[in-house]
Amino acid sequence: MPIRISIVEDNEQLRGTLARMLNRSEGFECVSHYGTAEAALEGLPQDKPEVVLMDINLPGINGVECVRRLKQSAPGIAAVMLTAYEDTENIFNALAAGATGYLLKRAPRAELLEAIREVQRGGSPMTTHIARKVVQSFQKTGPAPPPGEALSAREQEVLDFLSQGFLYKEIAERMGISYETVHTYIRRIYEKLQVRTRTEAVAKFLKR
Repeated sequence: MPIRISIVEDNEQLRGTLARMLNRSEGFECVSHYGTAEAALEGLPQDKPEVVLMDINLPGINGVECVRRLKQSAPGIAAVMLTAYEDTENIFNALAAGATGYLLKRAPRAELLEAIREVQRGGSPMTTHIARKVVQSFQKTGPAPPPGEALSAREQEVLDFLSQGFLYKEIAERMGISYETVHTYIRRIYEKLQVRTRTEAVAKFLKR
């Protein structure tokens, strides 16, 4: 079954380009696209996409607020910000609102498709440049007490790759292990650090 995707983007040309690209890519289906948050909030719960690609700078309600409201009405839909904005405030506002990932519009097609796959598998993709910004922001904060259960050397290695913005597939290749093994390590990391997302895990790791 293809991954069901919706697009919320006010640029009609870009919206159409993204929709065509997704429909021409094996394993993906664009089920709907909207030019405003208001229309998206009305239609998405009925469209039932698995992943929504969300712009930030929308007319009326912005993309961050749209994600916040969408997570209340349809919590099962994963929202990935696809935007030109890369400032730290927008990144954190989007993640705090419930966004699963944060990608730049200039991301290559292959990276965008892999990010959608990662979201569908339970991951939280971020463009490498964005991940570095998140890491740099966390590094400016003061130290925090370590979590109760220590990470193993391999788990720390996986988390280090996460903090650098690598996708699960890339981590598997660099460590010479399977994607499933990487996913198992990440699940253990989340349990030990008592977090639910990649961003929270990286934050705790860097504050120690």
